[in-house]
Order: sequence, then structure tokens, then C-alpha cells
Amino acid sequence: MRALMTTWLATVLLLCTSLAQADLTIDITRGNERATPIAVVPFADDGQSLPQDVAQIISDDLERSGYFAPLDREAMFAKPSSGDDVSFGDWQALDTRYLVVGRVSRTGGGVEIQYELMNVSGESRMLGEVITAGQDQMRAAAHRISDQIFEEITGIRGAFSTRIAYVTSQGVGDATAYQLFIADADGRNSQQVLSSDQPIMSPAWSPDGGKLAYVSFESGRPGIYVQEVASGRRARLTSFEGLNSAPAWSPDGRRLAMALSKDGQPDIYVMDIGSQNLQRITNSPSIETEPAWAPDGNSLIYTSDRSGGPQVYRQTLGGSPERITFTGNYNARARFAPDGESIFLIHGGANGYRVAKQDLESGRLVELGDAGQAESPSVAPNGTMVIFATQQGGNGVLGAVSADGRASFRLPAAQGDVREPAWSPFLN
Repeated sequence: MRALMTTWLATVLLLCTSLAQADLTIDITRGNERATPIAVVPFADDGQSLPQDVAQIISDDLERSGYFAPLDREAMFAKPSSGDDVSFGDWQALDTRYLVVGRVSRTGGGVEIQYELMNVSGESRMLGEVITAGQDQMRAAAHRISDQIFEEITGIRGAFSTRIAYVTSQGVGDATAYQLFIADADGRNSQQVLSSDQPIMSPAWSPDGGKLAYVSFESGRPGIYVQEVASGRRARLTSFEGLNSAPAWSPDGRRLAMALSKDGQPDIYVMDIGSQNLQRITNSPSIETEPAWAPDGNSLIYTSDRSGGPQVYRQTLGGSPERITFTGNYNARARFAPDGESIFLIHGGANGYRVAKQDLESGRLVELGDAGQAESPSVAPNGTMVIFATQQGGNGVLGAVSADGRASFRLPAAQGDVREPAWSPFLN
């Protein structure tokens, strides 16, 4: 665990190199061989140029989920815009199970998007809707359609309309500048939340998606801040001597778990945000850090070196710690799946540091993906994907892997480092 804390402090020094451009791009690194074939036909339009290709955004969303394998446009026999125009035999010949067709029309200052989801084998219409949006909201409308299609087919709520937070950096050494961004889940539509000449770490979304907690060193030592996303208003919650780190919101949004070293070694505390009263959860000569709440809000998991190396422990707010990871010598930065039945964490082993999933009932741990320098995992609110930080070409990038490990992608910036990802909750 001493090595873990050294790594934590070193992260401050390694958030360097050049500025990451605002939007991130997506590189699919591994597709799911069992993904369901689907065709998203280019949407018809009224002949006027539109700022976004809605069908392409939907196709990219579905492919990124790992659940679907979209058909290349060049392979399409026809490009119908309505379910009434679909010749199901053509699509059955292409072994396509589902088909999405639609049309985009201008309406005053906005657009009207009409789409239909067709079951190719059943030769039937499954879903259809007309959505109106401003031209500057076409991407959001496309993500909403992706959510609806994903849920209709899989029964799982789509998370394409969620957002991510991440930290970028510019410069080297004392000249390094840090920025906190939020963006759509696909890395687009980025917005700067904070810029500082001091490190920014550990962003965490509030359960309603309206606030971010994070660590900033702007006062000369680490402090935990809470900032409203919409207004930019912010307040410093802690600035104790020593470490102030790893804020984690309770499911009800009223409390923050955190790691503080104000009384000696780092321990886990819980702060009531309204009163700012602190409750000490752990009291140990070992190092405790990286807390995360169970979905029911009754217990926390955290990383501790009390067994000699970093392992994950679980503890109710008034109870005793229970070790829950036993595979290997390094297990850290655990986060619950939304159903509370498993955790995602960083597992150190022969393959380096990888994202792993552990079933809490059986204790079985499985490595996910092939990124060997993974850190800072964050779980999508529907539990289907995990985003994390890793390395590519000497730069920090964001990676993501499906919860079953069958699909993965990366979100590199054009330049510089991107780190400390955090996936938002559902936003509607």
C-alpha cells in the first residue's frame, strides 16, 4: 500500500505533456464477435445540408456498446427511409437482425427526426417516434434514439445520453496547466469546467448529475471542492493538513466519502455536506483510500494495505472491515456495479494492471480487456461498460471495456494526456 500511495502522489507529477484538444475521438480496439447484426440506414433528408449525420451517430453508439455490429453502408442493397419501404428479404440475405430507418426534416430553426426500428426476421415494426430538436441538439437527439433502440432490443436502459468528466494537462513541470472537462459519453460536445495551474484529480459526479466533486491543489495543498455544472459555482469543503482525496458521493447525494490524513495515516471519513460534520469510518495504522458507496448507501468499499498490500475491503458505516479481494497481491480502486452484485477494480498481475470484475458472492475475479496500464475505472450507470485511464504512445488516454470483456475502445486526444475519467449517472 505504500507503493499505492506513492503511485497516488506520483500521479500529480505525471499529469503532464501537452494540451488535449477538447473533443475526444473513438478508436474501436476490439469488437464483440457475438454482437448482434444491425443496419442503420442513412436517414433521408429534405435536400438541405444538416450539421450532423444522425444515423451515423446512432450506428457509432450501438457499435461502441459492444452489443451490436452495424452493417457498413457500402454493403446495403437499398436505403429505405420508412418501414413501409423495407424489403425484408434484402436484409435477411445480409444476415441482419434489426434495421433502423428514418428521415430528418428542417422545421423552422430546428429539425424533426422520424425513425423506426424494424425486426428483420419477424418482418415487423418494433419501435418508432418523431423527435423535434434544435440543430444544435441533433447529437443529443441521436443519443436519445440510441438509448431507445438499445433498451427495446436488450431490455437494458441505454447510457448514450450520459456524460463523462476527465482531466487534461498542458505543458511540462512547473509550467503544466490542468483542465477539467465534461463531454458526451462518446467524447464529443466537450465543455471546460475548470482550468488551473495546479493539479486537478478525482472528479466525481453527484447522483443527480448536477455537481462535480474533485480534488484541486490550487491553495498549495489538496482540497476537496464541489462545483455546480450548470452555473460554475463552487465551494471548498475540505483543506485539512495532509491528504484530502478521493471524494465519493453517497447515493442520496447528501454525503461525501473521502480519504483524509489529518489525524495521521490516511483514513476513510464521511462528511454530511449540509452540516459539514465528519464521521470517521476507519481508524487504522494502515493506509485507507479510494472509497466507493454500495448502491444501497449502507456500506463502503475502499483500498487498504492492512494485509500487507493493496486489497479491497467492505465496511458498514458503523461496522468492522471485511476483506473481499483475495486474487493476487494488488487489487485497488474498486467501484460497484449498479446492481451491487459485483465490483470493478484494478487488478495487478502478470498482465500488468488491468480492469477486472469480481462477483461478490463467489469471489471469482476476471480480467477485462487487454489494457495493461489501467487506472481510475468508472462504471456506466447501466453497468454495461467501464471507462478507465491508460497509456497509448506515451500519452494518457481513456479506454473503455464492456462488462463481459468482449468489446473495447479508446478515446485518445489529438495531443497530450487525458486522465481521471468519471462516468455520470443517468441524466433524465
